[in-house]
This record gives sequence, C-alpha cells and structure tokens, in this order.
Amino acid sequence: MSGPSPQPGVPAAPGPGGQAVPGGLAGHLDGFVRAVREAGVPVGISQAVDAAEVLTVVDLLDREQLRHGLAAVLLRRAAQREAYDVLFDLWWPLTDRPVAAPDDADEPDDADGEDGGDADGPLPVGDPGALAEAMRAELLRLLLAGDEEALRRFARLAVDQLGAGTPTASGQSFFSYRVLRALSPDTLVAQLLAGMLGSAERGGLAEQVARSTAKERIAAFRTAVEAEVRRRTAAEKGRDKVARNAVRPLADQVDFLRAQQADLAELRRTVAPLARRLAAKLSARRRLGRAGRLDFRRTVRASLATGGMPLVTHHRPRAVHKPELVVLCDVSGSVAGFSHFTLMLTQALREHFSGVRAFAFVDTTDEVTRFFSPGADVVDAIARIGREADVVGFDGHSDYGNSLEVFAERWPAAVGPKTSLLVLGDGRTNYRHPGLPTLADLVRRSRTAHWLNPEPRRLWGSGDSAADQYRQVIPMVEVRTAAQLADFVTTL
Repeated sequence: MSGPSPQPGVPAAPGPGGQAVPGGLAGHLDGFVRAVREAGVPVGISQAVDAAEVLTVVDLLDREQLRHGLAAVLLRRAAQREAYDVLFDLWWPLTDRPVAAPDDADEPDDADGEDGGDADGPLPVGDPGALAEAMRAELLRLLLAGDEEALRRFARLAVDQLGAGTPTASGQSFFSYRVLRALSPDTLVAQLLAGMLGSAERGGLAEQVARSTAKERIAAFRTAVEAEVRRRTAAEKGRDKVARNAVRPLADQVDFLRAQQADLAELRRTVAPLARRLAAKLSARRRLGRAGRLDFRRTVRASLATGGMPLVTHHRPRAVHKPELVVLCDVSGSVAGFSHFTLMLTQALREHFSGVRAFAFVDTTDEVTRFFSPGADVVDAIARIGREADVVGFDGHSDYGNSLEVFAERWPAAVGPKTSLLVLGDGRTNYRHPGLPTLADLVRRSRTAHWLNPEPRRLWGSGDSAADQYRQVIPMVEVRTAAQLADFVTTL
C-alpha cells in the first residue's frame, strides 16, 4: 500500500525515498493530535512526543500499522477508539491506486479516475439497475473471499458509482445510505452462509461461526463506505469541518438526557472513580477539622515549660465518622438517562459512606435503598425500581412539591447535621407547587446540600421549570454530562 496522501494543502508523508514536503510529516501529525484532543481524548505533551517517535519505528507505507501504532500511544480507553478511527481516516485517508496487471493496463478507469479494483469486468453503463446488480454480485464475491483491502477498494468504487447525490452550487455530495440501499449488504447473509458452509451440516457451531464472520465482514464494508464518504466530503468542504460533525461524542461528553444504552454501558465504567472523588470532597471538613475543641487545661499545663507562654496548643480528640448521604432522585421519563446514571453513582457511593439512603420520586416518594444491596447488579436494581417502587401515586407526571412533602413527612430523621443531601432532577414541576419551604428546611437541617440539574442553565426557569426558585434555597449545578459531574466534584 502506498503511504498516506493528504488532501491539497496538507503536508505529505515522506515518500519511499525519505524526501518530505515542506512542512513535513511533523506538522501533519500535530494537526492530527490536535483533532484527537478536540474530540475529547486527553492527549498530553508526552503522548504527542511518543506519537512522533512512533513515526520513526513503524512502516509508513503500511497504513494499518501506522493506525495501530498511533492508537497505542494516544488512547487510554477502548471507548475512545471509534472517534480515533474516524479522525485517522480523515487525516490519513486511503488514496491508493491498485496496481493493475500487465494485461489489464489498457482497460479504462472508472468515472472518478480510479481503478475498479477487483471487478471481474467492465460495469454496465447507463442502466442503474444492472449496475447495482453487477456490483452486488461483486460485493458477494469479495465478502466470501474476506480480503479486507479489496473490500476497502470496492467501497471506494461503490461510493463513486452509487453514492453521488444531485450536484449543487457548493459541489458534489456523496451519501453512504445511497450505496447501502442499492447494494443491501445485510440481505446477503444467507448467500454468504451458503458459500462459507458449502455442504456442511447446518445448525451447529460451524454455522454460528460463519454467521458471526459474515456479520463482521458486512460491518467492515459499511464502515469502509462511511469512511470513503467522509473522505470525499472532507475534500469538498474541509477536513476540520467534517471532523467536528463526524466524530461522535465520547461517553463522558454525552448528554444524559440523550444517552443511548451503549453510552450508559460505557458510563458505568466512569462511575467508580467519580464516586471515590465525590466521597473525598464531601468528607473534606471531617478530615480538616479532626483536631476538635481547645483543651484549656492541657494547654496551660504545657505552657509552664515555656514560662507560661502557650506556644503549643492541645485539643480534645474529635469523634471521626464516615459522612452520611441522602440522595433524592427524579426517575420520571423526562430525565430517564440522567436518573439511570445517578442511581449507578448512588450504588458506587455506598462503598464510601457509612449510610447511603436513596429515595426516588415521580409524583410521590419511596425509599429505594433496598434495591442497592452490596453486590447487586445496578441495571437489575434500576429495573426493579421501575416495577416495584412506589414512586407514582397519581398521574405519573413529575410533582416535586408533593414528593418533597412526602419525603419530609415519612422520613423526618433521614436528613440531619451529619447528612450530605444530593437532589437530582430537572426541577420541572408541571406547573404544580414546588414545595420550596420543605426543601429549605431540608437544606437547613443538612450538613451540606447540592442540586444537580441535567438541563442547560439557559433553560432554568423556562416553561414549567422551577429551577430558578430552587436555586435560591440550594446550590444548583448544571450536570449534563459525566465530564461536567467530574468538574463539579473537582470544584466542590
């Protein structure tokens, strides 16, 4: 494979003879590292230096070796790999031309000036249906062969032939859905299985392995098509613009209110360190104030050795205790993703507090601590809360005022001078009374109190939101992502 060929205006990699274009590979690598950092991957100076060192030891003509070499020094978690691969394909695009055999040297190239790769013969011209069928047959052959490089070249040809939209004043646009709709690769599974298994018996382990292999190859083809569309779009509209729109946010940057199941699965891995940090911050006063009150008698007695000057003071020992935590969490549908994450956080905090009591509410409140026993699966616990907890008393719409009053009435001793109170919710009351006096009394009786709101600050107080009223009696912080929660813990 030839080395990475950047787009116009981007310094190229050194060629086979070691000659580099002005600006060189270092500037190109610097732009790539900056893009990775802007995507949310923490890349420090030492890692950037290591990335430059990687370029001296890998084969620059082997694109996949370069990809894995840079990933080894720039990434820390597997979840960062998806964003990294998108950026790598933009900064180090596949622009190779397959080497034609001598007897094929006179065959014409395709419409984009690129060879059709592994196609058996010229593609039908002028008949979109025949073209799609011919390319579909070629795709089946390549999927059976399992040649990843040939599949990537075919993806380029497919985007060129089938992915072009109607040209506009801003240029030619390409779309992956047009290619995938025309070729329908997912419908080739049955034919792939028949080709892979041959006369082997169906239904056993061999079929499971073949089915898994077929799905992986189809997924690889889809990825190659999307990468090629991004490459062509970057050539038209600029690589930086495409990079900002194409990279999916990392899990700790995903808005809780828009999180998908895959995001929540990754967020579970961030919960434990956040819980440790939050516990340490909430117990800071306990650690710093461990000396206790002044012991006057011991201080005077010690001062006799220095002529009556109390150079050293003595204090009574202070009773040390683990802080207690009460969590009030809105579990209504409007904040489902946020409540899922915060209940996971509650489970993790149980390891760091002497008493963690969790209360969930929609329009009434119920204690859900019983669902978070040690070793319990947090996903199962959250599902049980939805089925068994008494959090809906009327119509199932959020009622903060009634929920706060029920909590204060049924559990009057839950919040005390040793208790840290965390309220988690968006503060949208459906125009019902907000219960401000009850909340103010809870805050007054607690040791510390904070409200984490998953809505943007600009929406506080809009519509049925009582956030602006609540923030007058309790410190309220915008926490829409795991990264913002980490910032809150850091500055607590």
